[in-house]
Amino acid sequence: MPQLDLTALTAALDALPKRFPGPGGVAGVMLEGKVIATRAWGYANLDSAKPMTTDTRLPICSISKQFTCQVLLATLGEPEAYDHRVADYLPKFTGPLPSLRQLCNNQSGLRDYWALTVLQGALAEQPFRREDALPLIARMKTGHFPPGSQYSYCNCNFRIVSEIIESETGRPLDALYAEHIFGPAGMKTAVLTADTSHPEDGVVGYEGTDATGFFPAENAIYWVGDAGISASLGDMLAYEAWIDATRDDAAGLYRRAAAPPRFADGAPAFYGYGLAHETIAGLPFIGHAGALRGFRAQRLNCREARLSVVVMFNHEASPHAAAESLINAGLGHAEPEPAPLPDGWEGQWIGPNGLLARIESGRRKATLRYATSPDTVTLAADGTLAAAGLSLARQGDALVMRRDFDNLTASFAPLATIDHADASGIAGRWHSDELEAEVTVEVRDGGVFARFTGMLGSGRMERMAPVCPDVWIVATRRSMDAPAPGDWTVTVGRDGKGAATFLTLGCWLARGVTYRR
Repeated sequence: MPQLDLTALTAALDALPKRFPGPGGVAGVMLEGKVIATRAWGYANLDSAKPMTTDTRLPICSISKQFTCQVLLATLGEPEAYDHRVADYLPKFTGPLPSLRQLCNNQSGLRDYWALTVLQGALAEQPFRREDALPLIARMKTGHFPPGSQYSYCNCNFRIVSEIIESETGRPLDALYAEHIFGPAGMKTAVLTADTSHPEDGVVGYEGTDATGFFPAENAIYWVGDAGISASLGDMLAYEAWIDATRDDAAGLYRRAAAPPRFADGAPAFYGYGLAHETIAGLPFIGHAGALRGFRAQRLNCREARLSVVVMFNHEASPHAAAESLINAGLGHAEPEPAPLPDGWEGQWIGPNGLLARIESGRRKATLRYATSPDTVTLAADGTLAAAGLSLARQGDALVMRRDFDNLTASFAPLATIDHADASGIAGRWHSDELEAEVTVEVRDGGVFARFTGMLGSGRMERMAPVCPDVWIVATRRSMDAPAPGDWTVTVGRDGKGAATFLTLGCWLARGVTYRR
């Protein structure tokens, strides 16, 4: 079992407030089932000067997904017996339906419903009620890949799972959390806070950075199953202790949920039952991140080393980077300095799935902008650019991307960079049968903007920028969920006379949505 350098770990913990500046945060480390260090700094509310403490309950957001999946295992057992229930929530779906296990493993192929709220005309701060979720999901007619073939993060997978659990058991999810996890784990103050407009303990989440200043985040969404639990650092460390205590119990809920997942073709997957599998400092860790506007959280556990780390912020710095810094410090692990990058990597390409990939090259590192969050890649020994589970290679002008996490290998075609394109041919109103919603493109004096309208209202005007004459970006920087979808790629389809007849819009969370005149 690896030895932990407590001096280095202490220094890394003490450095967190400076390295990840913001209003407040908490962090804790466990080894062999015992708490060896905790920190709580800053303020839960800057205006009232209410201190952040290890007892302050914070939204753990998507970390809740693993709790939902463990309740599924505890109450219904193996999910295959309930696959038929998925159809109840997707009445208009025309393709093969995902299984309940594929929902839990983010292999459903469904488009993420929080991303779709943008296309349905939602404003970032407007209320999203419990009764809004299922009608939005019920409109889905297709997915963006066949179930089981790939990975794509999708919050509504877990909303459907939670609805099936409550329907089959006749009990509310919060009571099931308490019975099967909060109680056994000793999470004494953990609760389900489905209404994000009223965080527990008067805690305030903050948007912004040191450069812009911090300001209170406004949330008004109702979520359950995919997120919603509030817990203190003490609660989360009790959960980690429970995980350690049951690590050798083959029937234990966490042990069952943490089993290595696979795709339908037998390839190893890296996400299952609300848990992400990754390697840090050469060791296998399992955990999850959580995000809500103004809040971030991360938990990680290595069964082999019996090591757990929890970090939570009431601001939007990266808790994964913070947790990883603690692990690396404690284990004495340092990544070697990357080799200098050769010229020729900078550019932009478009993939067969209609998504744009852009590489911004630095001296020793490059940034790939493709999925919701950017990937940092470095030069590998074989001349490719690589990161964990990701490889980028050049074949002539094309870019070949291999994403093991997504079970995807694809060739992306190059696109020349331009500063201006004539958008007059795409101006006007477009309708999506898939979403039963519309987008209006407005063009004036070189400026191009889009407004989405649907079941949730009319959204704000979103800026469009040309990538090439028939490829555009719609930039969404704020939405109901956090982080926002980011850049949507819009491709223009034309008829034989050159007239624009359809638009295909997508981001990593929601691909291949077609609009027609």
